[in-house]
Amino acid sequence: MTVASRVAVLADVHGVLPALDAVLAEPDVQGADRIVVCGDSASGPQPREVLDRLAGLGDRAVLVRGNADRELVDLVDGRPVDVPDPIVPWAAGVLEPRHVALLRSLPHPVVLEVAGFGPVLLCHGSPRADDEVLLVDTRPARWAEAFADVPEAVRTVVGGHTHMPFVRLVDGRLVVVPGSVGMPYGRAGAHWALLEDGRVTLRRTEYDVAAAIDGVVASGYPDARAWAETYLTGTISDLEALAAFASRDGRDG
Repeated sequence: MTVASRVAVLADVHGVLPALDAVLAEPDVQGADRIVVCGDSASGPQPREVLDRLAGLGDRAVLVRGNADRELVDLVDGRPVDVPDPIVPWAAGVLEPRHVALLRSLPHPVVLEVAGFGPVLLCHGSPRADDEVLLVDTRPARWAEAFADVPEAVRTVVGGHTHMPFVRLVDGRLVVVPGSVGMPYGRAGAHWALLEDGRVTLRRTEYDVAAAIDGVVASGYPDARAWAETYLTGTISDLEALAAFASRDGRDG
């Protein structure tokens, strides 16, 4: 297995092309051996454009399946999806066959060898499920359950899904969630992380949010302006998001 020395980790782009382009323009991302996207790339206002941009990165890109990626494929294939939001079927409806083929091919999870870290497991929700909710304050027993089948040699796990950046230890394992590129909770900007020389750095890239909102409105996305003004501006605080997700991480079970 080839060892990567610098890895840029993105997650939850959710079809917001200007946010993705801003991160891809960062010097540390341009200089990375691998650019990993930990799921939920396309379910958003510019799904075709985002998938074309990621596909254009070639072998440098490691794309991991997220729950929203899976749901888009299910909708295209005519399988029922329990997602009441009209945004998801809209995104599925504008995809072209090449985009669906890309989404259909995405693996979950993925293991990548990174210098200074050893084998790094890359997932979306958790190693065992792309839609599992794990939060910075999730109870230890839940973390243990989610990591039960992770090989002992894997000492770093990187995920997405909850749109809030954090780094923490879980029984000696390093857990990294870079936050969301396109739908950040907590503060505006495109959030990502850099893995290099055994160190993790959480990063945030600013971009022209007003122009991005105009682009979302022009896309024809359902309730586009309200959606963009909520999610691109960081209107939802991390504390609000933690409270909303708390019932889904097993703490009440």
